[in-house]
Amino acid sequence: MIPISLVSGFLTVGMWTLLSRVLGFARDILIAAYLGAGPVAEAFLIAFSLPNMFRRFFAEGAFNMAFVPMFSKKLEGGEDAETFARDAFTGLATVLIGFTVVAQVFMPWLVLAMASGFLEDERFGLAVHFGRIAFPYILFISLAALLSGVLNATGRFVAAAAAPVLLNLLFISTLVIARFAGWPIGDTLAWTVPVAGAAQMALVWVAASRAGYRLTLRRPRLTPELKRLAIIAGPAALAGGVVQVNLLVGRQVASFYDGAIAWLNYADRLYQLPLGVVGIAIGVVLLPDLSRRLRAGDTAGGRDAFNRAGELSLAMTIPAAVALMAIPGPLIGVLFQRGAFGPADTAATAAAVAVYGLGLPAFVIQKVLQPLFFARENTKTPFYYALVSLLVNVVVAVGLTPVIGYLAAALGTTLAGWAMVVLLWRGSRHMGDAALVDARFRKRLVRIIAAALLMGALLYGAALVLAPWLHAGRLRYLALAVLVALGMVSYFGLGHLLGAFRLGEFRRAMRRG
Repeated sequence: MIPISLVSGFLTVGMWTLLSRVLGFARDILIAAYLGAGPVAEAFLIAFSLPNMFRRFFAEGAFNMAFVPMFSKKLEGGEDAETFARDAFTGLATVLIGFTVVAQVFMPWLVLAMASGFLEDERFGLAVHFGRIAFPYILFISLAALLSGVLNATGRFVAAAAAPVLLNLLFISTLVIARFAGWPIGDTLAWTVPVAGAAQMALVWVAASRAGYRLTLRRPRLTPELKRLAIIAGPAALAGGVVQVNLLVGRQVASFYDGAIAWLNYADRLYQLPLGVVGIAIGVVLLPDLSRRLRAGDTAGGRDAFNRAGELSLAMTIPAAVALMAIPGPLIGVLFQRGAFGPADTAATAAAVAVYGLGLPAFVIQKVLQPLFFARENTKTPFYYALVSLLVNVVVAVGLTPVIGYLAAALGTTLAGWAMVVLLWRGSRHMGDAALVDARFRKRLVRIIAAALLMGALLYGAALVLAPWLHAGRLRYLALAVLVALGMVSYFGLGHLLGAFRLGEFRRAMRRG
């Protein structure tokens, strides 16, 4: 039986993440309609990606991967977890304030590092301008991530999972207001970024305070525990943010092709929906759960949590990946093709979606495997694996650019993701019983793949039949809804018949969750 704590947390995080991703689609649909794949859109996307990339190092990718296991173990051991959290909060804020000031000075060079292809045209100046406005977001969102780690470790998932919803609601609201008020869309988007970050931080700070963890700034002090935290977080900076680093390589390649930054961004948004709902939800819940079980010596419970997390995540992700590869054109066409976003943009973005779909299971499996290392406070090994993964990405993305153009960036990210999975899997084999795959997982994985492939074939055929309606004005929304419904019904029906899962398990888990 899937551990109830895992299911409850997964459902909570997953539902809020789904809402956030849906609102994120609405946000990107508006940006695509108002700005298309033009210079203002590409400049803003690069500017927004800067604080988001660095937050993977300072917060979710590094700091939290080190902080959450240490904080969880202090909770389990009855130690002074609140003082440790307050010291970490102050230390992180101190570093980030200094880093933000430095980034303002060196913003032109940061933009060049992200998209050197911008240098010869108007996109460069716009990206620097937008970047300076948006960059303080890193301070707010990184502190919000630490507060979210405190909440997640104590089993409180709602506020942390709801924070991104607030971000997207603010984006949508300001975009609509800017459109009717005649404000410049690019500047409006840039100013919304730090405002939304402050709102997110306020939301989780209030939730943490109500949970008994009122974290306030104090005079910074380098305690032995913070030194240990810094030592662990250093290697995790790359290991936890490997997807973002690989996307950086992709953006650099894409910046030399007009429109490619936007195409890859919209494609990224589509595969981030299942990745966020499943992979991130599993990772957020599994890491503190494994950390507590290891501290308590519950090897059997840890193994069961690991296996059921992998089983559940792949049961939800593999069909999503197959769907992205089977019908990328209808998905992008219906969701994004309007206003300044034309048929050529749809075709280019759909091609990238199909490539990213091939890598989606890898990105999710990483979220399941990495906690095996981080729960043991081992961040060095994933760091070395990430270096290999980066090398794979660079070789593929740069080497194949003359052959397949901007798609080399997407292919490099996908192959790097699978390289990371292979290395994490091999590295976890010496971790004992807690990291072993059980017979149920192996048996069901084969059947999950079979059910997903059959669903993909049905979707492909149905898309051909529905092709006239998928391009017919408002009817295309109904046609896409039919496709999505067909995919869901066929997959869950086939999965049940093949023994990939039992529908009753999902129903019982949802009721208990």
